[in-house]
Amino acid sequence: MKVNVIGEMTEEEISQYVSRAESINKGKVIDEMTLRPDGDYVDIEYHFAPANFERIRRITGYLVGTLDRFNNAKCAEVDDRVKHSVA
Repeated sequence: MKVNVIGEMTEEEISQYVSRAESINKGKVIDEMTLRPDGDYVDIEYHFAPANFERIRRITGYLVGTLDRFNNAKCAEVDDRVKHSVA
């Protein structure tokens, strides 16, 4: 994670803000964090790494992400489907 500090902060303060951000945002990967001290307050800005996801679609009556587990008959059904285009 890249941490940008605009102003003056100790390494201990930076470490505390980083660990707090990670505990609040469990399950997300913080790519970059900017800290701007302003008197008694600190402005914090997060930039998250893109989340990975798997596309799921309904094919021949099944919700699937990929066709790698289909047998030959199901693959033939997929090939025979009428694909509609969007105008």
